[in-house]
Amino acid sequence: METLTAFTTFASQCIKQSNQNVIMEEQTGIVQQAADSISLSTDTLQQLTPETIQQSTYKISIWSKQLLESWGIPESSVNLINLLLQLSIVILFIWVFQWVTQKLITLILKQTNKVEKFKISGFLIETKFPRYLALTAPLSWIRNSIPIVFEYYPGVITFISKATDLFIVWMLYWLVNSILKAFAKQLKTSSQYKDKPIDSYFQVIRILLVILAIGSTFTVLSGKELSTFFTAMGAASAIMMLVFKDTILGFVASIQVTTNDMVRIGDWITMPKYNADGNVMQITLTTVKVINFDKTISTIPTYALISDSFQNWRGMIESGGRRIKRPIAFKQSSFKFVSPKNLKYYKKIQSISQYIDERQALINKHNQDIGADTSITINGRNLTNIGLFRKYAEMYLKSHPDINKNMSIMVRHLAPTEKGLPLEIYCFTNTTVWLEYEGIMADIFDHLISAAKYFDLEVFEDLTNEPNLSEEK
Repeated sequence: METLTAFTTFASQCIKQSNQNVIMEEQTGIVQQAADSISLSTDTLQQLTPETIQQSTYKISIWSKQLLESWGIPESSVNLINLLLQLSIVILFIWVFQWVTQKLITLILKQTNKVEKFKISGFLIETKFPRYLALTAPLSWIRNSIPIVFEYYPGVITFISKATDLFIVWMLYWLVNSILKAFAKQLKTSSQYKDKPIDSYFQVIRILLVILAIGSTFTVLSGKELSTFFTAMGAASAIMMLVFKDTILGFVASIQVTTNDMVRIGDWITMPKYNADGNVMQITLTTVKVINFDKTISTIPTYALISDSFQNWRGMIESGGRRIKRPIAFKQSSFKFVSPKNLKYYKKIQSISQYIDERQALINKHNQDIGADTSITINGRNLTNIGLFRKYAEMYLKSHPDINKNMSIMVRHLAPTEKGLPLEIYCFTNTTVWLEYEGIMADIFDHLISAAKYFDLEVFEDLTNEPNLSEEK
């Protein structure tokens, strides 16, 4: 009863205050209607005190008993019929009052939800807050009516009173839990908190509420003080540590993850140990849910983010560039020095024409200084087709519109292998979108592989496992 009255009084004050700040006429009308409804319901609820409830119940009991006696019902049956009649009245009253109150609270929340600063009202409706709040007054009425309704059956009063008290305890837990859920949803819509593990912290609060509810249940059933329950829990702390091991580890991990900003909601992480490669969708006390790029969901223990290694791609996304790091393997037998005749042909390639002139001038000067016999190309220094292609690939990347010019651009040799000499393309795209990235990378390698033949280079292909199509035919 006090909870419902406090809610309506608080809501009325908030809405009246917001009425002073709302400028638009439509919102002002909405706020005023809600404020009037709340004021009316508050005045009504304040009249339902425990004393008035007991007096009303007693009057109903006397009236129904006198009515039954006037009908000529035997006195031995009057008490039982009177009990059934009163229970029917109580059940009907509770159902009607709870239904009306729930509709009224829902209406108030819907009206306040139209005001920008009270968007949490919509989340309160989703978490069934009106339903739980509407039960507070009927339960209070039931609790105060039990001694009168069961006046002639004192043996069941204690049992029913305890059962009602237990229901009140857990109903209050559900009420507070619905508020916490609504508040968590409200925080998730905020840009400041939407990437934080909000669920983890609210789970801790809910665990504390469950412990408090269990302690209250112990108090109701045993009649002992709440401190006795917590004293017993202290003695069983070793068992509690085992039961809540994952929860405790997860809570500590959540704090470390948040403090060190290791993972946020929406981050792309890779964790091969748990077959996780996708975006973080939820972080709770015990698990982290990752929706993989193949639309499967991987579940990772929260504490594994601290104890095991994982890769977070957030830095790549925030930098605005995604790395391309892929080699093209060339047959080393296709490498050769560039003859004067071929040099004239390569000068027609516009992107490296200036480079060839400058480089050839340096080479000629060097060969003159050392007196190299240039009739044999191995003497002195000379340009090679693989070297010119490497420079061509570098210039192509630097002029490509989809390559980030503020990050490293490099074309380099890797160590030769039995599959040729790998020429690695190392650069960054100017987008981190996966689809765009793959398209840019494919375009680059399509061009470079096709351009290799203009430099008399052969791309390595492993034909040892290729099926013989002629034999199959």
